[in-house]
Amino acid sequence: MRTPLSPEDISCLKNQISAGNLLVVPTDTVYGIAADPFSSAAVDKLLTAKGRGRDFPSPVLVNSIAQAASLVPKIPPLAKCFMDSFWPGALTIVLPARPDLPLDLGVTGGTVAVRQPNQADLLQLLTTTGPLAVTSANLHGLPPAQSAAEAKKYFGDKVAAYLDAGSSRIGQSSTIVKVENEEYSLIRVGAIAPPLLSAVAGKEPKD
Repeated sequence: MRTPLSPEDISCLKNQISAGNLLVVPTDTVYGIAADPFSSAAVDKLLTAKGRGRDFPSPVLVNSIAQAASLVPKIPPLAKCFMDSFWPGALTIVLPARPDLPLDLGVTGGTVAVRQPNQADLLQLLTTTGPLAVTSANLHGLPPAQSAAEAKKYFGDKVAAYLDAGSSRIGQSSTIVKVENEEYSLIRVGAIAPPLLSAVAGKEPKD
């Protein structure tokens, strides 16, 4: 069994984020590349490292529903049902973002995509750093990294630190839904199957 990250480890990783640097982190789905979501320069560095434009905004990972709630004006009841059922886990939920927060994730249309991952090291880090912009660790169009070693082949010294927790447990990207009031739509089908979503929602996604 892996030992938890030490306070020194956490402090070092937090300092890298505060300095505007990038990290590679494990998640339950695939490895991710992380940056400070409140720093335009850091997010630009992340998107540049991946070879993506601002029209591919980064999701934000959180350590809890409470941390997610700090990013949005409110959590609709349907979104809360999804969070209660699938978090921590492989479901990303797109919600309206708080307009007063200096989030700069790319072209989002005023939304933020949030997820609580089921990965102990990352949750420990998120508790200290706060929310992080984290997108899959790969160059645009190539398969997401399933290990820190694979991520290092993509990014090399463009990333300040690599947090290695072995191979990804799920190995598939998260499912993404967008919740608007009491309706939801499927943005991407991933590790959470659509029938599981409709069972919790009591309805099918809108077209």
